[in-house]
Amino acid sequence: MTPYDDIAAPAKPSLEAAPLIDGFGRTVSYLRLSVTDRCDLRCVYCMAEHMTFLPKVEVLTLEELDRIASAFVALGTRKLRLTGGEPLVRKGMMDLVRGLSRHLATGALDELTLTTNGTRLTEFAGDLAAAGVRRINVSLDTLRPDRFRTLTRGGDLAKVLAGVRAAQDAGLAVKINTVALKDDNAAELPDLIAWAHGQGCDITLIETMPMGEVEADRTDQYLSLKDVRRELESFWTLEDLPLNTGGPARYVRVAETGGRLGLITPLSHNFCEACNRVRLTCTGTLHTCLGQEDATDLRAVLRAGATDAELVEVIRGGVAVKPKGHDFEIARKAPAVARHMSTTGG
Repeated sequence: MTPYDDIAAPAKPSLEAAPLIDGFGRTVSYLRLSVTDRCDLRCVYCMAEHMTFLPKVEVLTLEELDRIASAFVALGTRKLRLTGGEPLVRKGMMDLVRGLSRHLATGALDELTLTTNGTRLTEFAGDLAAAGVRRINVSLDTLRPDRFRTLTRGGDLAKVLAGVRAAQDAGLAVKINTVALKDDNAAELPDLIAWAHGQGCDITLIETMPMGEVEADRTDQYLSLKDVRRELESFWTLEDLPLNTGGPARYVRVAETGGRLGLITPLSHNFCEACNRVRLTCTGTLHTCLGQEDATDLRAVLRAGATDAELVEVIRGGVAVKPKGHDFEIARKAPAVARHMSTTGG
């Protein structure tokens, strides 16, 4: 029995119930929920080498995470992604996953998934599958062990590759997420794509985003995916796909590999017009845009003793002022937002 077994699932919203719609008419149906700011890696573009992590009292309890997520499900959220930091380092993480899976059982939630660095999948892949998780994203920027150690400041590539195999053995579909870095992995991207497709994995390339102060100069790291696509098309056939997942990626099929490739281009192409997602940090701050400093403090609402109705009202108010789009500009010296991606939730 988990701490969540006696929590009733919220009723599925009726057709008459007002969905979560922002001021630009976009329906919000996707919540990315960060469960921790901690991680067992120190990726150079994600966080500073010597991070100061949050004290426990500032981080939402598992019960608080469940309550907020369930409120979103009751308001029409159909997809819930657990993120970090690295979500699988959070103590009690599987209790949270098993608790939230009740919404899959009732049909109120279409998908419960997570983004992970893969280092702990050999331990948790089977439990994730048993709880109703069907696919996961694994962050992986290189297949070279030495480069992996450099980019992650000490990580072990073999653990991640073993985690990918464990996830697939457990029946999980795996998508690889790769941040394109001009000086670190640009020449390796075709090999990464071919490897992922050879493993039966989709792969998505992501432009580096100016979030939080890190040691590296992102102007040096930035690699336009327009240029990457042009290079790939010099030796591969890329077929545009009409696939629309509601997310920021545009998809192509690589004819020669048969695999699917996603391109997320926050700097070279603005994708905000169809944004359907919001993010909740592990401290209970609701951010409705990754690249803006908007914030609604749901932790304060919960800890002040709010009723479910009051919590819903604050959530609706936060979503109503969702910005039209992000404000990423790679050439700007200061980051677009001060918070790190590891704090926001990847």
